Amino acid sequence: MAKELEGKVAVVTGAASGIGLASTGALLAAGARVVLVDRDDAALAAICSERGDAAIPLVIDLLDPKACATLAPRVLEMAGQIDILHANAGSYVGGDLVDADTAAIDRMLNLNVNVVMKNVHDVLPHMIGRQTGDIIVTSSLAAHFPTPWEPVYASSKWAINCFVQTVRRQVFKHGIRVGSVSPGPVISALLADWPEEKLREAKESGSLIEASEVAEVMMFMLTRQRGMTIRDVVMMPTNFDL
Repeated sequence: MAKELEGKVAVVTGAASGIGLASTGALLAAGARVVLVDRDDAALAAICSERGDAAIPLVIDLLDPKACATLAPRVLEMAGQIDILHANAGSYVGGDLVDADTAAIDRMLNLNVNVVMKNVHDVLPHMIGRQTGDIIVTSSLAAHFPTPWEPVYASSKWAINCFVQTVRRQVFKHGIRVGSVSPGPVISALLADWPEEKLREAKESGSLIEASEVAEVMMFMLTRQRGMTIRDVVMMPTNFDL
């Protein structure tokens, strides 16, 4: 890949695995410096030791409000600027609502909704001051379809879909692009809560997406000329099309 993002600084949350790790790899390959944000200290250290100086680890538990608030100032101290925020960190609660653990519901809504809003809120003053920036949120097909087997998770993504649509309209005048990627099921740790039979059927039918494919779509969005916004991309395996 051409070094289309040379000189840019990207921040990726949930960077130690899954889509976040694939996103990090794609951004580094395009020439960006990447601040990898995750709570998994050991995983970040291992990843960054393999990726060189352009990969900068930042250990934060985003569910800790005080720690979450340090993200933007710490990135600016470490890297000097923020050109790209990939708000990717999230968790999953599936199954029948009546069976869900309410503490897990609180945690998921906090991470999938509140943390995303706070991270975007905290980087916007810097981007507005520079009159440029890109924000991409990892959403889900569940943001666009009332998925019956995941009412809690789907609700969090519907909320974030609204957030992306409204914030985009507030900040485009500052040269800031806001978009989302909404994949169907991605092979990642988030599928650990899927019923075993459903997961097996999805694998056998070719109805899962690789994290690298999501990263490729994100890179397409980021590398359009300024003034062109790819607002939202819904992507899924053909066999999964509803």
